[in-house]
Amino acid sequence: MTDAPFRPLETHLDAETASTVLGEALAGADDGELFFERRRSESVLFDDGRVKTANYDASEGFGLRAVRGEVAGYAHSTQIDEPALRRAAETARLAVGAGGGSMAAAPQATNRRLYTDADPIAGLPFSVKLDTLREIDAFLRDLDPRVVQVSASLAASLQEVTILRAEGTQVSDVRPMTRLNVSVIVEENGRRESGTAGGGGRVLLDGLVDRADWEAKAREALRIALVNLSAEPAPAGTFDIVLGPGWPGILLHEAVGHGLEGDFNRKGSSAFAGLMGQRVAAPGVTVLDDGTIPDRRGSITVDDEGTPSGKNVLIEDGILVGYMQDRQNARLMGAAPTGNGRRESYAHIPMPRMTNTYMLGGEAKREDLVAELKDGIYAVGFGGGQVDITNGKFVFSCTEAYRVKDGKIGAPVKGATLIGDGATALQQIRGLADDMALDPGMGNCGKQGQWVPVGVGQPSVLIGGLTVGGAGT
Repeated sequence: MTDAPFRPLETHLDAETASTVLGEALAGADDGELFFERRRSESVLFDDGRVKTANYDASEGFGLRAVRGEVAGYAHSTQIDEPALRRAAETARLAVGAGGGSMAAAPQATNRRLYTDADPIAGLPFSVKLDTLREIDAFLRDLDPRVVQVSASLAASLQEVTILRAEGTQVSDVRPMTRLNVSVIVEENGRRESGTAGGGGRVLLDGLVDRADWEAKAREALRIALVNLSAEPAPAGTFDIVLGPGWPGILLHEAVGHGLEGDFNRKGSSAFAGLMGQRVAAPGVTVLDDGTIPDRRGSITVDDEGTPSGKNVLIEDGILVGYMQDRQNARLMGAAPTGNGRRESYAHIPMPRMTNTYMLGGEAKREDLVAELKDGIYAVGFGGGQVDITNGKFVFSCTEAYRVKDGKIGAPVKGATLIGDGATALQQIRGLADDMALDPGMGNCGKQGQWVPVGVGQPSVLIGGLTVGGAGT
């Protein structure tokens, strides 16, 4: 391992040779790039009073892409040298065929910096990380005798990328990432329930190991577990729902966000295909994807094609006004790239992906939205979910939810699932509170086998007529 700056064209390849080979691979292509990456990551899990796992990983490699029309050729290697690059160029070149394309203009340059380039792994001794996890375990067990198991984990990584284009443009970015997660299991009268809390972002670990920060997360995990310990079986039927602020935006992300990615709309497979300029949500609903928020988990200074990230309005006052685009789909749709071309690693091809996707707040108060529920559900936390991109149909499980009758929040309910489709849910929004919040920094998004970090957010939202799957009426 080395802490030296990642300069692949200085340490592995001759810059002139790399540019020459890339130029040959992209002759007659519409677009393409050479993507270099070095990544280091470390994680430790303290579970049930002992270190369960401790991992360190380091990798580096490159990916070469050649694009012509709708076809892309891609090859990657863990070996960064001229022979590997020439083999990759031969493979990627197959997508170009006889050529005839016109090379797209290079991405606009930027000097913006949205996060530190310091290494979060080397910045804190391993002993401090381990001691923090031990303290979390002891704190929770002392806090409540019903705690029977505690799991706490710390993770940090540093991704360094360099993107080279045929015309010689070179873009680099250094991306830190950290996260603290706490899970607790409580037991009372033979019943066990769990709660989880956590967060992080493109920051160093110093803040996460600060007692004030981890204690708040630990208390939140315990609070959720104790709420579920007294929860009643969720009702089943059609109910008006109030979603809480912040993390419940994951429903927006899945049910709506993927459907607004350029590739799905270009191919006509999205429920929103062909609806540009039309009303797709209730008046007052504005949805953005913003990769420019400093230090956020989903933020990127530049995307994985070298395009600066953007603050992109997708839905404005209920009207569909934009899609998230990478370079290939933007060109094919006659649009501009939006800084959403992302990939999991050098071994993956870029595609349109979300960054931080959120809904703007309104003017109502949360308590006023809840007061409108005659017989409904107040959903504060979500776990896993499934979405069909072609029709927007979703199923999401609630990790914290309450029955509401005559505007009064009552007993917590367990086993509630929200069922519906994104397009209809957007149209059925009847109220937006003034408490818009982003999630604490714990989201990952999967698409076609690739995973990238993302952020979500929303205000408290009143939605009419969602189907709730539960244990009964």
